[in-house]
Amino acid sequence: MNPNHTTSSLSVIQVQLKDLKKRTEDVTNLLKQQHQLLRQRGMSLPTGAIDNLMSLESKLTNLSQGLVESQIQLQQLRRLASTSALINSAQETDAVLNEVMETVIQLTNAERGYIVLKNKETGELEFRTARGLSASDTADGGQRIVSWSVINQVAESGEPLLSDNASMDSKINSSDSIFNFALRSILAVPLKVRGEVIGVAYCDNRILSGLFKQNELDLLTSFGQQAAVAIENARLFEDIRAKLADIEAMQTQLYNIFASIASAVITVNGDNYVIVYNEAAEKLTGNANAMGRALPDVLIGVTDRFYERIETVRTSREQMIWGEKFELDGQNKYWQVVASPLRGEDQVDNGVALVIDDVTERKEQEEQLRLLGTFVSTAVVDNLGSISDIDTRPTERTITALFADVRGFTSFSENLEPEDLMKIINRYLSVASDAITLFDGIVDKYMGDAVTGLWNTQLNQQEEHALLAVQAAQAIIFDLYALHEVLEPDQQLYFGIGIHTGPSVLGMVGGERRIEFAALGEAMDDCKFLQESAGPAEIIISETTYRLIEEYFEAEQIKPKMKPGYEHYEVAYKVGKRKKSMETTSLFIDDELRDLLADLDD
Repeated sequence: MNPNHTTSSLSVIQVQLKDLKKRTEDVTNLLKQQHQLLRQRGMSLPTGAIDNLMSLESKLTNLSQGLVESQIQLQQLRRLASTSALINSAQETDAVLNEVMETVIQLTNAERGYIVLKNKETGELEFRTARGLSASDTADGGQRIVSWSVINQVAESGEPLLSDNASMDSKINSSDSIFNFALRSILAVPLKVRGEVIGVAYCDNRILSGLFKQNELDLLTSFGQQAAVAIENARLFEDIRAKLADIEAMQTQLYNIFASIASAVITVNGDNYVIVYNEAAEKLTGNANAMGRALPDVLIGVTDRFYERIETVRTSREQMIWGEKFELDGQNKYWQVVASPLRGEDQVDNGVALVIDDVTERKEQEEQLRLLGTFVSTAVVDNLGSISDIDTRPTERTITALFADVRGFTSFSENLEPEDLMKIINRYLSVASDAITLFDGIVDKYMGDAVTGLWNTQLNQQEEHALLAVQAAQAIIFDLYALHEVLEPDQQLYFGIGIHTGPSVLGMVGGERRIEFAALGEAMDDCKFLQESAGPAEIIISETTYRLIEEYFEAEQIKPKMKPGYEHYEVAYKVGKRKKSMETTSLFIDDELRDLLADLDD
């Protein structure tokens, strides 16, 4: 049956009863008037006529009142039934509480009401929502206005409380709130879920006594059971939403962490299928669609040993770290791999987590630095900002080149055993190379009993490269005399040194299996030509070099020995003592070395 139709029918009956009652009253009044006239004429109405009409009128009144009460009860039951929808709602707790509070007021016609709930953590009752109370009343959590004695009594007993005249009720009239606010009618019911009180619904009236009766108590008690389930469900929904939000936040944070890790992170399950794959892994493999795929389909080119070690990690449950070298598209690849076992709560193997770093570039740089270290001083290598900053492609630039050759070595070598000869010549070459390195030069190469040095290449760029080369040459001569102090007289040899500043092409030369840094062109050719004009312990420099160092060194102009192709060399210079201005220069040599060079000059 349509509830609206039922309500409409009751309203029609109520109108009809009202009309019938009115007619009955009119008939009764008319009979009363006729009764007086008949008595004056000695006549009377039939016995009981008026009494019967008055009885009928009373019955009609009771029937009308009962119909009103039935209509009210019907409306209350409908409101009670409608609240069942709250149980399965996914609303916020506060929204459910507001609906429950609104229904309580409608069911009871109370002046005001409120709901308190137990805090899940502390178990304390907390004021949550109200109707008919001002903001100032509820500002302190309802401490001043809430009848906490009634609330606590219902919460502790788990039984509803009804008082139709609270000021006269000995069980509760000792409460300050009841006395201070002159409360008349009070109705409070527990909110129970599975037999446990989670809160209390309370309503009262400060004016009318007897407002709440057994009907309201029964209705509110039934409603309280439904409302408690709805409230508890809403709180559970909130908890679930909060946990889901936390999980989503953790997932987002985890994703951001994975995304920010520079290393590739790949996790596989027990069957080697990818279950975790960060952005760095996408860059490493060049594969953006790896989730759920077999690891061999994602990591292309790795060796069988790679998978063997994963199995070792899985079976041994121990972390392993290794370097993986393989070839991909004709290029060597170097990976640093850290593999760790994954375990569940039951310690059963769930897969392996891989952290992979592509160290190919670093390996290549290390190889280049190793190669540079074979002909560049450690200081020069240490001062290189980055190997990637070095351009070893063929480049033409102005450099200063030094050529130092041992004089008289051919005749000297004729009378020595090969082993002794090699030891002695290595000592002379060490003297020269140490001096070149001391003044930040590059030892270019050894050629039998000769050594060459370079300044201002792309590996050791310098402004005063000519001055550094001449200082290195003087240091060679000085160290040569020091070496003579420990050698037999027949083993004492001398260097002749040539130096030129000019253009040269520099870069890496060689084949696939052997490569080295080299200088070609004028600077190298001319320094070798100049050393041929140098006598034992002499330093011969070109005019170009002389113009760059004349402020610091005395030099004697000479005519170099001529050979085809060098006819343009009309003059050269033999380096002499350092000038006084050099003594104040500390940019290129330290005090100890300056003193030693001064002794050599003397």
